[in-house]
Amino acid sequence: MIRQLKTFVAVAQEGTFAGAGQKIGLTQAAVSAQIQRLEEHLGYSLFDRTGRSAQLNRQGQEALMQAQELVRLYEEMGDRRRRAEQPGGTVAIGAIASVQTTVLTGVLADFHRRHGNYRSHIVPGVSFGLLNLVDAGDLDMAILIRPAFALQADLRWTTLSHEPFRLLVPQACSEPDWRQALETLPFVRYDRSSFGGRLVERFLRDARLTVRECIEIDEIDAMIELVARGVGAALVPQTHSRTDWPAGVRAIDLGPRTFYRDIGLLQRASRLQPAPVHDFVRMVEQAFGRQAPPAAPD
Repeated sequence: MIRQLKTFVAVAQEGTFAGAGQKIGLTQAAVSAQIQRLEEHLGYSLFDRTGRSAQLNRQGQEALMQAQELVRLYEEMGDRRRRAEQPGGTVAIGAIASVQTTVLTGVLADFHRRHGNYRSHIVPGVSFGLLNLVDAGDLDMAILIRPAFALQADLRWTTLSHEPFRLLVPQACSEPDWRQALETLPFVRYDRSSFGGRLVERFLRDARLTVRECIEIDEIDAMIELVARGVGAALVPQTHSRTDWPAGVRAIDLGPRTFYRDIGLLQRASRLQPAPVHDFVRMVEQAFGRQAPPAAPD
């Protein structure tokens, strides 16, 4: 029956029995025979046959969606069986730039020592894009900045780090007041299209500050380097792995006005994942200081 349903879907997509046969590797006669058996089993015709074309009739259009869903479910069952039989696999992880070069490298090294038969695919991107990839099922997980809006109910969020923003100014700047420094120095802005940049924009708006913007960029390390080179000031998160600032940069605490970005792990709550992927999640949580029990290696 599944073979007949696959043939039915192919005919509906190609519009002719001959075209469907070329697509799935059957003769036109074999395609016609399978469709005939399917129609006999269902008790109604699926196509209006005109010359060489085969157009879905009303009943065929209704049956097509059900057939596509049945084929999808059948193939998904086979995928699960193959994943269970095969010891290896791939874990797809999205990550913002500030995580890739710090915490994630250590996690990857430990993961591949424990699960040498697994591959990992790291997908870079901004938080909004990574969120959409997780939601679409294209990524197993992503490490990103928590958005200001509510997440969908079928997405699971785990906070890994609560990172305060600091005002960075060139070392030569002796101004101790963050507000005065922001109003006088050129401003290197965190890209407003990113979740982190939106936090900066909200802070400036709430503080009723007007800045003299000179550069807008998404890369945090590049922002720090620009400040060190004397270009201007920047509001930058003090990331989980950073204990000090490079030479040429001075950080000013924002005091009661300090705002934060949350870095976390996003997954689909309903997605079935093999044990090594769960182990990767535990390693990420441990790397950020969250306690989780270790899993046995493969």
